[in-house]
Amino acid sequence: MRKEHLEQVERWANFVKNNPAKWKKIHTQFINAQFEKHKAFIERLLREPDGFEKIVKVYDIKNVKRYRNIMSDTNNQSKH
Repeated sequence: MRKEHLEQVERWANFVKNNPAKWKKIHTQFINAQFEKHKAFIERLLREPDGFEKIVKVYDIKNVKRYRNIMSDTNNQSKH
């Protein structure tokens, strides 16, 4: 592990140890932001030519028909 990364991990561990009531909210916000960024990326990619096919290739999706149905269901839910 790089020295800088190890130092960052140690700072976070100390923060968690010293701020038991605070760290969970910060961590939850971080994780939720990661999910939102991923969702936005997928939405942008789907708007590009052959975007769906790119997603299938990058994620090595085997059951394309089911994935297409899931994406369609997800898009329909977000419009309500």
